[in-house]
Amino acid sequence: MLIRQILIPLLFSTLCATASAALAQDRGSLDPKPLPPLANPNDPKLPAKELFARKVLPAAMPPRAIGSYSKGCIAGAMEMPITGDTWQVMRLSRNRNWGHPDLIALLKRLSAKVHKDTGWPGILIGDIGQPRGGPALTGHASHQIGLDADVWLTPMPDHLLSRQQREDMPATMMVRDDRLDVDPKVFTPFQLTMLRDAAQEPRVQRIFVNAAIKKALCREATGDRSWLAKIRPWYGHDYHFHIRMRCPPEDGACEGQKDQPEEDGCSPSDLAYWFKDSILHPEPPKEPPKPEHGITLAQLPAACRQVLHAPDAKHYAKQ
Repeated sequence: MLIRQILIPLLFSTLCATASAALAQDRGSLDPKPLPPLANPNDPKLPAKELFARKVLPAAMPPRAIGSYSKGCIAGAMEMPITGDTWQVMRLSRNRNWGHPDLIALLKRLSAKVHKDTGWPGILIGDIGQPRGGPALTGHASHQIGLDADVWLTPMPDHLLSRQQREDMPATMMVRDDRLDVDPKVFTPFQLTMLRDAAQEPRVQRIFVNAAIKKALCREATGDRSWLAKIRPWYGHDYHFHIRMRCPPEDGACEGQKDQPEEDGCSPSDLAYWFKDSILHPEPPKEPPKPEHGITLAQLPAACRQVLHAPDAKHYAKQ
């Protein structure tokens, strides 16, 4: 059964200069502090992330993905219920379980298929997006238009997690300490099956994983390997994978990406870059990076201003 959800206060207010894969592992809080009111919300120099992070409900508008994955917003976002028969949402204090209705439907469908194909109780879902998308204060450069979602590679437990457990429970690291391959004790054929199930969804365009996971998939996948073309190596992503959907065909304001080549991406030349020592063990910067100011509302698509200022959609709490 679904459990009823109360409206989550806004996520923690700690600023982060860069998107970090590790941040999604950070523990949350059962008592997150609401962000303080802005002294001048109409300041044109104010970073848009400060405005979108303060919206706890979606815009009362028809669903529409606007802009690009890393520079946009979403109207009429839908909430992913925090618990279903074959899924549980993690880190509830962030209030990032909102996305395009097509993405929410895909995650529900994927959870049922993974349950059927692996025998797991279900999947654990990480960040999807903010109620109105847009830039986030912490963690993600993308996830702005309701078409991105993080799914943990850790199987869902066979019991209902408490709110505290959903804030504290760590995901399982799938990559060896040397970063050259997966840890076979935790990365099993079931993780491969889950990634294959996700990649075989027609509306999924890309799936980002750690290069060591891509390497393992290339080695271990059998039969039809066409789905491997959607699996893309990327920094971090060593305990979760990132689903990216295509733009809905009816959303003319959504700026998608070109399809990747049909090759499986498993040749030595495809993977070589990711296993260079300079990538696996980058030298620390000589000077600490300066915090990024972030894009302003004026730098987002014009329709995002309307999304930001639209009335709140009615919220029917599900818990």
